[in-house]
Amino acid sequence: MTKLNQILAVEKGVKSDVQRKVTDAYHTVQKTPLLSGISRSYQPIDDEGEQLPPESTRVQVQAESVLKEVGASLTRLFDVTATKDWANCAAKADVRIDGDVLLADVPVTYLLFLEKQLTDLHTFIAKLPTLDPSETWALDGNTDTWRTEPVKTTRTKKVPRNHVLAEATDKHPAQVQVYNEDVVVGYWTKVTFSGALPQRRVNELLTRVQKLQDAVKYAREEANGTEITDRRIGEKVFAYLLG
Repeated sequence: MTKLNQILAVEKGVKSDVQRKVTDAYHTVQKTPLLSGISRSYQPIDDEGEQLPPESTRVQVQAESVLKEVGASLTRLFDVTATKDWANCAAKADVRIDGDVLLADVPVTYLLFLEKQLTDLHTFIAKLPTLDPSETWALDGNTDTWRTEPVKTTRTKKVPRNHVLAEATDKHPAQVQVYNEDVVVGYWTKVTFSGALPQRRVNELLTRVQKLQDAVKYAREEANGTEITDRRIGEKVFAYLLG
């Protein structure tokens, strides 16, 4: 018995071979001289006239023959494709996670779709923003976001001060130096919020996706191992078309 994975293995080669043959046939029938022939002979008016040899050109390509060759080539492609498509209707497998069936009797075509989607999802999750590991975060139930512990900092203001270098005397005024002093005038209390995810959550999601990816691949291989029936579609199609 043929298996689906065997048909899949030869399908690409059959397609390219048939495409080449059909393309060659198309170009061949466009060459009008190859489909044309001629035969002519010469006879002088009397026996004393000049004798000329006959001329002939044979037909090198017959369109009907080319049609039959194209039909024979396409018949193989039609049969391989039909065998694959009919088999795809029957090829199914369970997707199992840790021995438990997550998805039952999944068609192989849907398994292929899942593989592609899970690959894209893995890329998306791997790029999710994560919380700054240098901060300590806690989930805020009121805002449904992550928040840090309050951090208190001071706000200062520069206040000019006078520094007497020399006291005033009867003869000289006091020598005073003006300078600025930073004086605490208030306090900032800062809380940072974030909608990003903890790294552990991203790692957990990636692990789940990878596990499901593996399970889908195992299921696809199992489905592709389904025994199939060879289909003979092309002969009927071209018996009608060329009949």
